[in-house]
Amino acid sequence: MSSKLFSPVTIGPVDLANRIVIAPMCQYSGEDGSATAWHHVHLGSLALSGAGLLMVEATAVEQIGRITRGCLGLYTDANEAALGEVVSILRKVSDVKLGIQISHAGRKGSSHVPWNGGKALGRGEGAWETIAPSPLPFTDGWPAPREADEADLEQLVHAFAEATRRAVRLGFDVIEMHAAHGYLLHEFLSPLTNRRTDSFGGSIENRMRFPLRVFEAMRDACSGRVALGARITGSDWLAGGIDPDQAIAFASALKQRGCTYVDVTSGGLDPAARIKAEPDYQVGFAERVRKASGIPVRAVGLITEPAQAERIVAEGRADMVALARAILADPRWPWRAAHMLGEKLEWPFQYQRATPASWIG
Repeated sequence: MSSKLFSPVTIGPVDLANRIVIAPMCQYSGEDGSATAWHHVHLGSLALSGAGLLMVEATAVEQIGRITRGCLGLYTDANEAALGEVVSILRKVSDVKLGIQISHAGRKGSSHVPWNGGKALGRGEGAWETIAPSPLPFTDGWPAPREADEADLEQLVHAFAEATRRAVRLGFDVIEMHAAHGYLLHEFLSPLTNRRTDSFGGSIENRMRFPLRVFEAMRDACSGRVALGARITGSDWLAGGIDPDQAIAFASALKQRGCTYVDVTSGGLDPAARIKAEPDYQVGFAERVRKASGIPVRAVGLITEPAQAERIVAEGRADMVALARAILADPRWPWRAAHMLGEKLEWPFQYQRATPASWIG
């Protein structure tokens, strides 16, 4: 049989061997923004998975842009050097394409790591002042962020551009602007978190203004060999929040500015949202954005089974699928998927004795 999931796909100047993407998944295991031994092992394992693209977790553009003290950053030479060591090792053992997600946590920053509760850091716990489009706390018990002024906005644009330049120097094939999951750029886009009365608030055109300004700065900092994409939200799952029509408007504006793809996710803006998570629950958002804007899209969200992933791309609902928890649970998911879908996937020589055909009996 001929699998669509295992057919090649091109995003901008980058060719992917197949349409399986390992989603950027926060590990909360960095030190002062720098990658550690955990990242060597974690990413090294996933680099051998057979996926077409491996995305590095959300990586902050400045120290206060981290979600937690354990988050990766790309704002110092030390951060760049540490991540460079990881990239160098990955390149030596795998030809998988490598991507990185560039991010700023906004009002969701300065929090504990999830396994310690994930709540806002308190006094004496290393808390820092967060920044956002409007001084609205993430939820009860969280401090109000400082409202960004024009000087802050200029600094943020510079920080995103500088992190992009560092990612280019490190040799990443794909760079992704994070504008979802309730973080800073998403906070500008949603009318629920952006109450500004200047040119960056109000209409959808105004609310897109700053994220698009950031994207343009990242684009200008990129080289011609890098695919620049974005992660966007298809829905806030709250009345008065972002809906698919606004997602389409944002994706279309990004496409006009040279964006090569969008990953369409949802939620994360407010813990009050009630989301019914089930297989394919976010694929419909990706499908609508793809059909209306014409930009290549990546679908994500409880995509766990090979037949399910194959159906999504074969039916034209998305151009790529991203795996997160499923590939943490089974780092060889693409090998299993290829076998189930009747496709041949090249295994590392060191592991070929474990291919299905090599088993006696």
